[in-house]
Amino acid sequence: MFVKRGESGFTLIEVLITITLTGIVSVALSDLVITALRQISATSDRLDLSQDEQLGAVYFARDVAGFGLRDYGAAVGGGSLPFKPSLQLDAADDAGGTTCGPLPVSALRLLADDWDLAVAPPVRRTAVVAYYLKPVDGVLELHRARCVGSSTPSSDVRLVGNVKPGGVSVTCSTPCTAVVAPLSVSLRLVVSKPASGDQEIALTGLRRQS
Repeated sequence: MFVKRGESGFTLIEVLITITLTGIVSVALSDLVITALRQISATSDRLDLSQDEQLGAVYFARDVAGFGLRDYGAAVGGGSLPFKPSLQLDAADDAGGTTCGPLPVSALRLLADDWDLAVAPPVRRTAVVAYYLKPVDGVLELHRARCVGSSTPSSDVRLVGNVKPGGVSVTCSTPCTAVVAPLSVSLRLVVSKPASGDQEIALTGLRRQS
């Protein structure tokens, strides 16, 4: 004797309800995933910019601390030689007769005396540190190039990426290009990444020479 098994299935209404509910759940999940990915991307961008700022701050503080050209042809006053103009803004790579390049126009150049102690008597050289913007893959990067006793940079380091055009400015505690070197110098940049938007980075240094 054969027993016929009952055959059961989904009705059309049940299938439509299932498809509708699946679509609703999928949309909600996709919104959550997209939001999470955006937050992760924004956090990653902020971390990248923070690392750039820290690297730039280290170099800039050191460069400002040591910049300054002494005027060895002047009379000693107050126990020390006076300075010569040692800071240049929007400067070509041969500004003031001291070449470091070839480089684009630098937002800031800092000049300092550098003594070569490997020879006798020691020889005074001019060290130049240039902060300039370099286009790389369609975005601007802040670079730091340094020359010592040569017109060819001995180093060229990328400091900050994603700099906005026109977003660079330099301020000083006293007139930047005056004969008396300012005690503090700040370089401000506006950087931008798609997920994190615009952000200002301020690099500041204090000159230690008196």
